[in-house]
Amino acid sequence: MPITTSSKPSKQRKALYAMPLHLRHKLFTAPLSPELREKYGVKRLPVRTGDVVRVMRGDFAGHEGKVVKVNLKHARIFIEGVQIKKADGTPVYYPIHPSKVMIVKLDLSDKYRLKIIERRKGVQEAATSKVEQSSKSSEKSAG
Repeated sequence: MPITTSSKPSKQRKALYAMPLHLRHKLFTAPLSPELREKYGVKRLPVRTGDVVRVMRGDFAGHEGKVVKVNLKHARIFIEGVQIKKADGTPVYYPIHPSKVMIVKLDLSDKYRLKIIERRKGVQEAATSKVEQSSKSSEKSAG
């Protein structure tokens, strides 16, 4: 779903910054680790507080930790162990964009999240079966 139909960068940015919070949730999708992808049959899910993620890009690449806070306004997440020191020496969490992390362990304490996974898994399976059917039919017509 495009944010706006305009191709102008200024209007793209404006739409991104003015996006309502219930739609900003879509900006928080992050890929699942290969093990989780195989287990749940889903490629990516929105990051939530309590998930364990691995930072894939930037200065903190390779760090793993639990998501402490999710900032919808700035589209950033804060992870345990990913901190910088301020001038007075107090540590503060460093904001990281959710697209730059990979989910290593899901927080499944919410029963609705399991329903979301099941729903997405069904859509994914339907899409892969359509692709397989179309490739088989094209092989038959070509052969």
